[in-house]
Order: sequence, then C-alpha cells, then structure tokens
Amino acid sequence: MRRNQKPITVVESISINERNSFIKDLGLLFKFRLSFVVVFSSVLAYMIAAPHISFVGLAMLWIGGFSVTAAANALNQILERDYDKLMVRTAGRPVAAGRMSVSSALIAAGLLCLLGLIILSAFNPITGFLGMVALISYSFIYTPLKRLTPLAVAIGAFPGALPVIIGVTAATGEITALAASLFAIQFLWQFAHFWAIAWLADDDYKKAGFYLLPGREGKKDSSVGWNSFLYSILLVPFSFLPWVFGISSLLSGFIAAALAVWYCYMAFRFAKEANDISARKLMFSSFVYLPMVLIVFLMDKIVF
Repeated sequence: MRRNQKPITVVESISINERNSFIKDLGLLFKFRLSFVVVFSSVLAYMIAAPHISFVGLAMLWIGGFSVTAAANALNQILERDYDKLMVRTAGRPVAAGRMSVSSALIAAGLLCLLGLIILSAFNPITGFLGMVALISYSFIYTPLKRLTPLAVAIGAFPGALPVIIGVTAATGEITALAASLFAIQFLWQFAHFWAIAWLADDDYKKAGFYLLPGREGKKDSSVGWNSFLYSILLVPFSFLPWVFGISSLLSGFIAAALAVWYCYMAFRFAKEANDISARKLMFSSFVYLPMVLIVFLMDKIVF
C-alpha cells in the first residue's frame, strides 16, 4: 500500500459491493445483451438505407433504440415477476428475486422509455411512433398472451421485426420497400429462432404456464421442428426481395439465399432429430444468420 493512501473501510467496501450489485441488476433488468443485439439490427438497417451515414445519427439510434428496448424488457419483467419466480432461468432476475422493488423498476423503465422515444422522434415522427408501437405491442400484447396461446410467438414476431423498419425510417423518414423487405426477413427468421429456444426451455416454461411451442404437447409434438423448417424455407425466396425492388444486386440475393439454405438445413436437422442438441445448433445458427444477411446487403451497398 502506498504511503498516505487510506485503506478501504468496511463501510466503503459494502458500499462498493452494493453499487456493483445494483449495476449488475440493472443489466439483468434491461437484458443488456439482448437489447444490444436488437439495436444492432436496427443500426445495420439504418446504414443500408442511409444515403450518407451520419455518425451522430448512428449514436442517436443506438441510444434511442437501446433505451426503448431496455424499457420494454424491464416492463416485461415487472409484468411477469410472479411467473419468473417459478422458473430456474428467471428466478434470479432482480424484481422476481426481490432485490429491486416494482416501483424502482417501473421508474427506470419509464425514464428509459421517455428518453428513447424523444430521441427516436428527433429523427422524424414515424420513427418515434414505431418505437412506441414496438414497446406497447411487446410489453402489453405479446407478454400477457404468452400464457394464453402459442400464437403469441407469431404476434411477438411483429414487434421483434420492427427494429429494422425503425432503422430505415430513421435514415429516410418513410417506410420504403427496403424496410418492408428487411421486415419480412426478420419476421420469418424469428420462428425457428424462438422455437429452438422454447424447446430448450420447455420444461422451465411449463412451470410458469407458458406454452410457446406450436402445440400444447411441447416437446412431444412432432410438428415443432417441421414448423421451424417451413418458416425457414420461406426465407429463401424472400432473400431476393431487395433485388426485386431494385434496391440491391442479384449477387447479394444469391448470397442471402445461400445463408437461408444453411439456416433451413439446421432447421431440417432439428425437425428430423428433435432433440436438445439439434435445437441448440439451430439456436446458435439463428444468432449468426440474421446479422450476416444484413451485412451482406450493407456490403452490397458499399461495393456496388
């Protein structure tokens, strides 16, 4: 220890630990990594659509998009706190575990929601409106439906695909053919992605009364994998939508379609094998597929 350097007291040590614990809980409340991934797709869409990329615009979209997404995740945990307690994977969340009060989480969600919508609205009214629609539909429509019907996955895919439209409208001020194309791809991508996750967490979900696989029988339903495969197949022709609308080259369409074929193959293996190993492989391939497709269209813009 350096001379004249004061040792850390017990009280200060406890204060540091409490602060670190609080920051960690905020990360869990806002689902930091998930929020980052969601905003990443929005930023890529912005870069694809923007005539000239503005670094100020990129920063605004990062902050605004992250704030709205984090607020939606926090509201989700507030609304599902009693069900989160019943599942191993969610029992440690701050509100469910009682480390954070509902009022504190609600204030944090409200402040982030306000900040995010103000920033998104600074681009144009459409972008701000879509941000609000995404938050409301995710938190107050998709979230309660998860315990009522497996159709919640299809309904949740709508706000799940809105980030790419938000990215395009932030760059152009309107919902263009590019926005519709990227929305269609991200919408279809979510089914195999989410059903793979729901398969792996099925036993845990059932404890809280969530039935998120296509049928009420859960893993016993042989249609789970085939439904995933069906939606994945649709991604192949939809990969050419930007080319059809004259937005990108045919080459990028073929590359995106090749990625979709690979994704289909992983979904096909899941359909044939119907086990945790194939579901996990499909889940990880879904994490790779979507950003790679968006990067393909971005590179097409830069090169051609």
